[in-house]
Amino acid sequence: MRRSAASFACGCCTRGPNRPPPAASSTSTRSTTSTFPPGAPAALDRAAIELSYAHPALDIIARRTATPAVPALLAAAVEAEALVLGSRGRTGSAGFPVGSVALGVAARADRPVVLVRPGELPEDERVPVVDGSSPSTAPYLPVVLGLDPDASADDLIGYAFDTAAVRSAPLHVVHPWTLPTSTLRPWRHRFPGTTVREHRVDGDPGPRLLEASARAGLLIVGRRTGRGPGRAARSLIRHAGCPVAVVPHD
Repeated sequence: MRRSAASFACGCCTRGPNRPPPAASSTSTRSTTSTFPPGAPAALDRAAIELSYAHPALDIIARRTATPAVPALLAAAVEAEALVLGSRGRTGSAGFPVGSVALGVAARADRPVVLVRPGELPEDERVPVVDGSSPSTAPYLPVVLGLDPDASADDLIGYAFDTAAVRSAPLHVVHPWTLPTSTLRPWRHRFPGTTVREHRVDGDPGPRLLEASARAGLLIVGRRTGRGPGRAARSLIRHAGCPVAVVPHD
C-alpha cells in the first residue's frame, strides 16, 4: 500500500478556555462560529492555504465541525489511511505534550495515528545539509520500528516497511531478545530496496528506542486493537525526539 495517492486526516490537539475542543475541522462554507474559539475558523483557513502552497500536488480540504475533538477525529480516521495530530504545546520542547485528545484518539483509532511534536519542521526528518544545498533534497533519516517478538504484528511491520520504502530511508528494527528470522524475512523479500538493520536489546527496549528517536525521521510503535498504547509506548510518545506513529494491530 503506497502512500503517494493516499488520503490523510490532520488535526490539531488544542482546547479553548472553558470550551469543548474543536475537532479536525473542515472548510465547508457553512459557518458554526458560535461553537468555536475566536479566530479558529480563520486559523484553519490560513493553515489550509499555507499547506496548499507548500504541497501543490495534494488536495487540501479543511473541515469544520461542532463535534467534540476525539469522536470527530476518530470518524475522520475511518475514511483515511492515517491520522496526523499536531499540538500547540511547548514549542521547541522534545517529545509530544500528550493530553486527553491525543491519547484518546491514538488509543481508539482504526488507522495509524502520527503524533507530531510542536516546532517540527519538514527538514527535521531529513539528514542535515552542510554544503548549502536545499534541505528538501537531502536523504530521509531512518525509520525506527519498536517490535515485540511475541506479537503477531503484520500490520505494524508492513506499515514500517512501506513508510521506509516511500521515503527511500533505512529501517531500523529495535526488539528485545531474539527475533525469529521468519518475522522479517517475507518483508525483506517484498521490499528488496529497503536497507534493514536489526538492533537486539536485552531487556526493556524503551531507552534504546528513545535514543534512536533523536536520530530518526519517524518512530513507529504498535498497540493491540481494542487497547490503548502501553506504558512504554506512552512514554515514547511524550519524550521521543521525532514524530511517533501509533499503529493498531491484532
